[in-house]
Amino acid sequence: MLPLHDLLIFAGASLLLVLTPGPNMLYLISRSLCQGRQAGVVSLAGVVLGFFVHMLCASLGLTALFMAVPLAFELLKWAGALYLLYMAWQAIQPRGRSPFEASDLPPESPRRLFTMGLVTSILNPKVAIFYLSIFPQFVSPEHGSVLIQSLVLGMVQITTSFSVNLLITLFAARIAAWFAHNPHWLRVQKWVMATVLAGLALRLAAEQRKAL
Repeated sequence: MLPLHDLLIFAGASLLLVLTPGPNMLYLISRSLCQGRQAGVVSLAGVVLGFFVHMLCASLGLTALFMAVPLAFELLKWAGALYLLYMAWQAIQPRGRSPFEASDLPPESPRRLFTMGLVTSILNPKVAIFYLSIFPQFVSPEHGSVLIQSLVLGMVQITTSFSVNLLITLFAARIAAWFAHNPHWLRVQKWVMATVLAGLALRLAAEQRKAL
């Protein structure tokens, strides 16, 4: 069974992932602002299904990796810490465009909305790298079945991402208007997120050194 402490830290990492602007967030915001909340929610359903695809692939892959190539698993763990540092660096990079500035998307049918959300999620490199590099940080054979641990962590990530994305989808217009009137908070958000991500990366790296 995964320790509660590790689950809480992983939930925090999942929260940072979903709060960092990426393909899923940009698509959902643009769809909600251009076609309305209902279109955004249908698109979100496709995005969530894509999360399940990532979770199953990562869970089965990590189980096989534990059994076959322990060294490769250790390399993935170090890649996780480096990825968090990369996310921290990306968070403070100047961007000319706010994530709440909608792209011009034409209206689509519900089936098309769901499919586009699914494809956007599956092809999202941020989610794929998160599953491949962050999962190993929290999975250990000492805590039981690697597959079950991976599935539990996956459900934590999916639940967190769904909850945050649903709120963003439902209130995209209000959030966009608020940031338009308070642009300095975007800069604050960048530095807070970068600091937390860097701290988490250093913590994970330190634990790895102790284990060695």
